[in-house]
Amino acid sequence: MATKRIAQSAVNWSAMAEKVSESQRPMFNAFKLKSDQYLRRVMANPEKPPAIDWAYYQARVAVPGLVESFKKQYEALKVPYPVDKVTGQVDAQEKETEIIIKEFIAQSNRRVAEAETELKKWSTVLPFGQMTMEDFAEAFPEQAWNADKPTYWPHDEASQQPPAKVEH
Repeated sequence: MATKRIAQSAVNWSAMAEKVSESQRPMFNAFKLKSDQYLRRVMANPEKPPAIDWAYYQARVAVPGLVESFKKQYEALKVPYPVDKVTGQVDAQEKETEIIIKEFIAQSNRRVAEAETELKKWSTVLPFGQMTMEDFAEAFPEQAWNADKPTYWPHDEASQQPPAKVEH
């Protein structure tokens, strides 16, 4: 019974609440309420069961040996506490998840760095409304019009014809 008392400090509800999104807040609150109700019911019971007054029953029961038999059986009764079989699995899953989280954070940091470099690139480019054709050709040489290599409408790769060979 003493292990039930640990439950009151096992969950950091405020830390969990910070990580819950607004859309899932009602479900979180319902879960916390149910957990609190279970905890209150467990804490309402005493840590150890009340002692039985065997002398009281022995004085009142007329059948000889019945109370002694019950007392002997009661004291011999040992209810085994369930063996923890899943903590090792949960710990292993937690370690695997931590590795996945660290990889995700590293990938996210790389994506953020790439986005920041792209943002810096675009912050240095003139707005398109203020660009001249020369500015566009300087900023985007691969997309700018080139008089030596004209393209045909719709100006995509599939629509372009190979240059015709001129025979002299």
